[in-house]
Order: sequence, then C-alpha cells, then structure tokens
Amino acid sequence: MADKLKGKVAVVTGSGRGIGRAIALALASEGSKVVINDLGCATDGSDISHSPADDTVQEITKLGGEAVANYDTVATAEGGRNIIKTAIDHFSRIDILVNNAGIFRDRIIYKMTEEEWDSSLKVHLYGHFFCTQPACVYFRQQHSGGRIINISSTAGLGSLAQANYAAAKEGILGFTRTIARDMGRYGVTCNAICPEAGTRGNLTPEFWASVERATAMGLSIFDGGFGSLKTKEDLEKRTPELVAPMIVYLSTDEAANINGCTFYVSGGTIGIFREREVKSSIYKNGKWTIDELINIVPNMLTKGLVNPAPPDHSPEKK
Repeated sequence: MADKLKGKVAVVTGSGRGIGRAIALALASEGSKVVINDLGCATDGSDISHSPADDTVQEITKLGGEAVANYDTVATAEGGRNIIKTAIDHFSRIDILVNNAGIFRDRIIYKMTEEEWDSSLKVHLYGHFFCTQPACVYFRQQHSGGRIINISSTAGLGSLAQANYAAAKEGILGFTRTIARDMGRYGVTCNAICPEAGTRGNLTPEFWASVERATAMGLSIFDGGFGSLKTKEDLEKRTPELVAPMIVYLSTDEAANINGCTFYVSGGTIGIFREREVKSSIYKNGKWTIDELINIVPNMLTKGLVNPAPPDHSPEKK
C-alpha cells in the first residue's frame, strides 16, 4: 500500500466488478478507505446479489486496506443518500466520490420501450445526481475540499442502438461542468472520464453479434469513438486496470487545479477533450433567407461533412 490518498475516504459506485472494482482497488492501494457500492446485478439491472461488493471488500482487506460494502441502488434519492451515509457512518467523512454504476438496456430507437429509456437514465444520469448531491452537502460542511469523478462514455458522440445510454452519458458531461462551477469555491473538483475497456458488458457473444449485425448494415458500433477498437481482441487488451490510474490521480491533492474537464482513457492512451467550440460559421447583418442558406450552408458551413449513417436505398430495404 502507498500513501498518496492516506486518510482519505472514497465512495465508488458499481465497484463490485469491472472498471469500478479496478478503481476501488487502485484507490485502496494508495491508502484510501473505500465504500464499495454494488447491487451485484446483471448488466441489465436484474438478478441482485451481495457477492460482488463483498468480494471486493474482502480483496481490499486481504491487501491491508479498509473497505465496507453497500448494496443500495443509485437509481433513487434514498439509495444515493444511504450510499454516502455509509461513508460517514463507518469512516466519519467523505473525500472522493466516483460515480461509476451503470447498466445496459440497448435497443434500436424504434423498438425501445419507455421502461428501457427510463431505467437507463435513472441509473446513469439520475444516479450521478442522487449520489453527488448528498456528497456535496458533506464536502461543504467539512471545509476540506473533495473530488468527484464521473464515468461517462464516448457513446455520447453517437452509438448504434444506445439512445438511452448515449443521452445519459452526454448529460453527465453537462452535469460535470456545472458541478465544477457550483463546488469549485469550496475546493471541490468535478471531472469526467470516458473510458474504453473490456468488461462483462462488451465482451459477451451478444455484444459481438450486435457488432456483426451493425457491420452488415454498413455501420460501426464504434463510430462514436476514435476508430482504435476494431476487434474483440482490441477490447480485451484494454483492461479495467488501465483506466484506474487516471481516476486515482484526479483524486489526489496534486490534481486540485483540474476542474470541469473530460478525459478519454483507453489502454495506455489518456487524452483531454476540447470543450465545445464553433468549428465554422457564416454571418449576415440581418435575417437569412431559406434560399441563401440552401446555397451557402453546403458550400461554406458544412463543406466536407460526412453523414455517419446515410439512407439505404437498396431494393431489400424498400
């Protein structure tokens, strides 16, 4: 065990397996006490079990660290409050919150149900709020700063059959930038990570069957990313353990001036996203006419733009 985070208390949601587990172990290895929150559910939110959280606690304890399990859902306000309260009850404080818990309810938009939409947003977007809000109450009372790291995704850039997931993950980025401004005056930072890693959610036969279907349609399920992932083997090489160091770094005192940023972490690659900016523009002193826009927009504003999913006019699609 090292001591970069000695005396700190961290809460990591969804830390019984995958990326969350790797983050929790990495935080503990630097001396942080950790609340391991996990429902122990399947990737779609079903089949609840205490075993994943308990197993991670046991592993941290064997390594000489301190951890406690929590089994509440992040998808309710009560669950979020209980998760943060677990840190206060057991360790008397909270210094780090990693919002990582998530589920997958993938479905092409014209078949997606209201329940599939709602459940995804409840866990991802609402879950970030339900845990962050009570944590910020304590951060403000403690007068000792704090770190919030939100787990988003490149799926927000556009991902086949994941409208619910993509909407939630992109919403997390706006949430991150705003919390950074709300809490910065109290020494609290809030940043986001868009990780690429092989997990039980994307190393399954079902996932790769969807990749094959997308490819047959002339689409790529990785269009929202950076084109570095092409095969299952590519994803397997990007283990959750490779994501964890950046989260640990953002949790340290040395990262106190990094606030409101979004990072891309994939294997050994770490990047920082440029904030939204106007790529190109046109100007007129007055109101544009539709005819003017028809003539000017394609030649100036959107020149070179490529449709990521052009219409399929093949006979079998009619």
